[in-house]
Amino acid sequence: MSITKERKTQVIGEYCRKEGDNGSPEVQVAILTSRISMLTEHLQTHKKDFACQRGLLKMVSRRRRLLDYVKRKDPQLYLDLLRKLELRK
Repeated sequence: MSITKERKTQVIGEYCRKEGDNGSPEVQVAILTSRISMLTEHLQTHKKDFACQRGLLKMVSRRRRLLDYVKRKDPQLYLDLLRKLELRK
């Protein structure tokens, strides 16, 4: 499952640092979070789609590594990102 071009552009515009930024860790985490939420909905319907489940686990671990990197570099940005993406309660 992938996100639509419009949704990806919207996410990039919301989380970018400057114009044309689509590779910063914040943008990557936001895009992965959007894809993870879509795959989670898909897996609730299709419980035996194990290939999709494996892809979801890979995305979650990649997002975790990116968040660890952001936490090391800028702890305040990490907290703001978690709050904005509603990842931790």
